[in-house]
Amino acid sequence: MRPPTASSHPSTPTALVWFKRDLRLRDHAPLVEATQFERAAALLLIEPEWLQSPECEARHVEFLLACAEALQQDLACIGLPLIVRVGSAVAVLEQLRQELGFSHLLSHEETGTGWSYVRDIEVARWCRTRGVAWQEWPQTGVVRRLKSRSGWAALWAQRMDAAPLPRPLGFKPWLDQPQAPLPRLQDLGFAPSTVPATPPGERAAWQTLGSFLEGRGRDYRSALSSPLTATEGCSRLSAHLAFGTISMRLVHQATERRIASAEDRSLAYGLRGFSSRLRWHCHFMQKLEDEPALEWRNLARAVDGLRPGDRSPLEGGDRERFEAWCEGRTGYPMVDACMRQLRATGWLNFRMRAMLVSFAAYHLWLHWREPGLFLARQFLDFEPGIHWSQMQMQSGTTGINTLRIYSPAKQAREHDPLGEYQRRWLPELGTAAYPAPIVDERAALARAKEALYGQRRRPEAQAEAERIQDKHGSRKSVLPSTARPSKASARRGATSAAEQAQQSLF
Repeated sequence: MRPPTASSHPSTPTALVWFKRDLRLRDHAPLVEATQFERAAALLLIEPEWLQSPECEARHVEFLLACAEALQQDLACIGLPLIVRVGSAVAVLEQLRQELGFSHLLSHEETGTGWSYVRDIEVARWCRTRGVAWQEWPQTGVVRRLKSRSGWAALWAQRMDAAPLPRPLGFKPWLDQPQAPLPRLQDLGFAPSTVPATPPGERAAWQTLGSFLEGRGRDYRSALSSPLTATEGCSRLSAHLAFGTISMRLVHQATERRIASAEDRSLAYGLRGFSSRLRWHCHFMQKLEDEPALEWRNLARAVDGLRPGDRSPLEGGDRERFEAWCEGRTGYPMVDACMRQLRATGWLNFRMRAMLVSFAAYHLWLHWREPGLFLARQFLDFEPGIHWSQMQMQSGTTGINTLRIYSPAKQAREHDPLGEYQRRWLPELGTAAYPAPIVDERAALARAKEALYGQRRRPEAQAEAERIQDKHGSRKSVLPSTARPSKASARRGATSAAEQAQQSLF
């Protein structure tokens, strides 16, 4: 049977909860608000604009579908049907308005890539013309229409310390239509992903958090840098946070409770390191919220045009070096092993992510946009605000951060001293099948440093850096400063303890 049409209940207030990257029941403001309505339904949109975006890959769609299946089952238990539609937002909403007659659209705010920004503008316009009340709630520490970074850390703490919202107990049944099956990956134009499945859904998110808080987090501070230990020692919550199967607030509060109750002080010490990095998660997302264009163009415009791929597609040797980097055949074993792991599993620890970007930016002298799109497709936990802010920071185009140039050989010595990790992912290592280095490291880095440090010494670049710092830099002592370092420390490549903390987000 078809759902009731708009004319069936013309005056009955009806809420439509629009699930986006918030696929959970606990601590979900739109869902709680929907319980105040006589009638409510839920919607999950699978938008062609997302499927066709250059950041989307089969692994993302597969994880979304698996999380949606778990969500649909959980919502059914409390009497709320989840309608899953494939289509553009305005077209689907118009169709559902005619079918359901909903008067209120309830959702979380989203800090996403350009297509979702345009989508939200179109939905807002549609709501105004149709008389639909659209209410949005924040679900992270990101502050929409923020006027100044001063006081941002206090706002973050206020949100994260607020009482979480309970899971709704139930809804009044009113739709007698059975739930339609979810689309399959191949129905959406994707071949099945070869990446090992990450346990999906809200229950899996809580199980992952639980195992981290009860023991895996003990060695977090020492385990997070090496790819040998990070897989187990990091929280592994990043994909769940990106798809919203658990809220940042609940992760923060559960971590603080565990720190307070832990008799094992080593565990408490490790978890304290993790807790501090949750702030950085939102700090970088705030940058994209405040300046959406940083997804496409250099934050510091003074560096425009310095690298191939900035204003035109990569060609010739630059294209060949980029493809070698993508395929894990640069001739630098630590770089290639990390790329192989990422492509095979959809995850890599942060320090090794930073090394991959550093290698593309400084050794290969490539602009960050095309490498960033490739990495976005590999990361199951792709979070636009963090991703594009980090691509620029690790490429030296923010104008305010130390140039972080990672030596692959040094990273190998420190984090894979016996070569175990490199041999695991590079079975051809040590044979004629493994390529020679595609660039000379010393010459490549000399060129990169000369170009970037020379640019930073220009008065106009320094003036621009002051403006960027004022808009995007952190303000609180627990959030280390992103101010431009002194010339002496920049020449030495020195990295302070505060800067090291800033690098460690995952």
